[in-house]
Amino acid sequence: MNRATAGERARLHDTFAALCAIESPSGRERRCADWVSDYLRGLGLEVTEDGSGAAVGSDAGNLIARIEGRSDRSVLLCAHLDTVPLAAPVVPELVDGVWRNANPGILGADNKSAVAAILELARRLSAASAPPPIGVELLFTVCEEVSLRGSRAFDVAQLRSAFGFVFDHATPVGGIVVASPTHYRIDARLHGRAAHAGVRPEEGRSAISAAARAIAAMRLGRLDDETTANVGTIEGGSAINVVPERCRILAEARSLDSERASEVATEMVDLLQDAADSGECDLDLDLERMFAGYRVAPREPQLAVAERALAALGFRPSRIESGGASDANSFVAAGFPCICLADGVQANHEPTERIAAQTLEDVFDVALAVVAEAAVELG
Repeated sequence: MNRATAGERARLHDTFAALCAIESPSGRERRCADWVSDYLRGLGLEVTEDGSGAAVGSDAGNLIARIEGRSDRSVLLCAHLDTVPLAAPVVPELVDGVWRNANPGILGADNKSAVAAILELARRLSAASAPPPIGVELLFTVCEEVSLRGSRAFDVAQLRSAFGFVFDHATPVGGIVVASPTHYRIDARLHGRAAHAGVRPEEGRSAISAAARAIAAMRLGRLDDETTANVGTIEGGSAINVVPERCRILAEARSLDSERASEVATEMVDLLQDAADSGECDLDLDLERMFAGYRVAPREPQLAVAERALAALGFRPSRIESGGASDANSFVAAGFPCICLADGVQANHEPTERIAAQTLEDVFDVALAVVAEAAVELG
């Protein structure tokens, strides 16, 4: 499959800028979903939206469209529609060959660079004089940035593809995520007893003190090459002169080793219970495995396809063991073979988020090459 033409590259940038300008933080993807649906229908494709929106807390569901091929084999390409919360309106601008937000906030290149690339690929395949050798399924998910809710709710039984590719790792193009962690979320609510802090402090039971003892005893940060743990938020109390009756902690544990992730999460829960008991507080706690990790076997076809596609374009494929997750985690856990590819975004989730114009074009070329190599792989 040939690289993008000059016209395709120009249209790709226009599409990317239009997508970034549409606000779509997790849970509010409706406008972006409608824009993408209209774009695909304008190409003559049928678009289906699943019923996951309400269940995952969004005003839109996951979108799927198909481009029929000359054979009944197909490959999946996936990107997500949502972004992290916005600190400022997005005004995309191209300065010195780099796309940025003119305002001090995220650009939304995570993951709209991939959405734009997949849409432009759909335009090429739809406009071709003959169908592609294999079919291509296009999936656009919601609520990826909030523990992969959209992809976790997606029914992979709908898919016809042999395997798939998610474009969603903010590292240089060429990276292939071959391992991603299992993630546990801990939501702990400690309940003590309120009392006047200056008159009857001995009658109080401080939920904040109990929480502090638990956190101080936890092993946090990077625990080993494969494992991390973090306490992300702590909130509680009502006034400076009141022994705090309530405190809430949100924490997480991640590991490329699923058993290790479970062990660390369990240890954190035990420390919370011990601290609650010693502080004479009650503890209500939810421990949830948010997503399962995966490891890609060296001979899996999606890995071979990705490496051949990247090499054909002159990139050096790099196998990555990531501490983050993508929709690929959801699909692999559901039994659908999938792998995550780097999209070249820099400083994602930060006010300085950006992507080079050339990198955006590279992502499009990689998508084209992946489909071409998948056709070879699937015969």
